[in-house]
Amino acid sequence: MALEIRCDAQRGVVSFVARVQPRASADEVAGVVQGALKIRLRAPAVEDRANQALCEFLAALLKRPKSAVRILAGERSRTKRIEVAGVTPQEIVALTQLQA
Repeated sequence: MALEIRCDAQRGVVSFVARVQPRASADEVAGVVQGALKIRLRAPAVEDRANQALCEFLAALLKRPKSAVRILAGERSRTKRIEVAGVTPQEIVALTQLQA
């Protein structure tokens, strides 16, 4: 299944759905599951640490500042809508190629 990406060219942001697996053995992109980018994080899902780790991980992968990555919805859920400023949809799709 393809990754569902929305682009707002006027604001210069791209949004997509991510499915997060906390307490994984490594920080990694693990493919696409039901239209969402699956991301495994070492951080636990307590005290907002997994959300912070998610933003930092995506910012590092996309070579953007941490402030460019925002969680729009799903802060208390494994499925989150993410918004990233200053990237293209192609850069988000390229993340799917990083899977091991």
